[in-house]
Amino acid sequence: MKHIQLFLLAAAMLFCGHAQLLGQVMKAADLEKYAKEKYGDKWLEAAKNLASGLTLDKNESLTYQEVIQAPGKSKQQLYVALNYWVTATFKDKQAITLNDKEAGCIILSSTIDGIADHTGTVNRYIVSITPIIRLDIKEEKVRVTYTVQNYDILKADDAGWLGGLFDNSDNRRNNQNVFSDGKRMKDDKTDRRLFDEQWEIAKHYPFVEKDAKKRTCSKALVMTHAYSNAILDKVNEAIRNGVAGSDDDDW
Repeated sequence: MKHIQLFLLAAAMLFCGHAQLLGQVMKAADLEKYAKEKYGDKWLEAAKNLASGLTLDKNESLTYQEVIQAPGKSKQQLYVALNYWVTATFKDKQAITLNDKEAGCIILSSTIDGIADHTGTVNRYIVSITPIIRLDIKEEKVRVTYTVQNYDILKADDAGWLGGLFDNSDNRRNNQNVFSDGKRMKDDKTDRRLFDEQWEIAKHYPFVEKDAKKRTCSKALVMTHAYSNAILDKVNEAIRNGVAGSDDDDW
C-alpha cells in the first residue's frame, strides 16, 4: 500500500499547486464542501435526484442558463463590472476566449481540476471539467450560459485496489504509478489539465443507468452542477456589488 499512499500524496500536492495557479472561482476542496452542504455526501443518491430536474441540450451537453436582472445599470456599467470580475478571477491568460465590449459578450473557458477522484478495483480516475461560460450583456440585464459536454479523465492504469497485487512490471517495482498515456508518473509536473480520456456526460450515469463508471460520474455530476451554482452566485455578486464590494461612482 505504500506506493499508493505516496502516489496520492504527490497527486494532492500537484493539485494544490494548480488550484493556486488558476485562481478559480472556487478550489475543488471548497467546491466539495459547498456541494455536500447543498446536496449531501451520498453522491449516487444526489446525482439521481439532480438528474430528475436536468435536461441535456441539443448537443447533449449539460447547459444552465439564467437571465439576471440589473435595474438601473447600463450595458456599459455591467460590462465594466463583469470584465473586472473575469480578469480578477481567472488568472489563466488563455481562459478568456472572447471579450467584445461592443457586442456585450464575454466567453471564457477554464479548467477546474480534480472535481472527482475515484479508485476502483483496477484503475484510478481523476475527473476535471472545462466549462464554457458565456456572459451576454444588455441594458439592465445579463444572461449567463454555463455548458459542459465532457468529463476530462486522467486515468492511472493498475492503480486500483487490486492493481499492485498482480503487476510485477518495472514501473511497479520502482514505485512508479503510470497514467495511461505513459507520460505522467507520480512525481511528474506535467499539466494535469491534459487528459487521457473524455467521457461524454450524456453517456454516463445518471443519464445512463447501467454504467461501469457510476460512482465516479455521480460525484462528477454533482460537483459540475454545484460549480454552475457557484458561477451564478459570483456573477450575481459582481453585478450587484462589484468585485470589491464598493465599485460605484460615488468616490
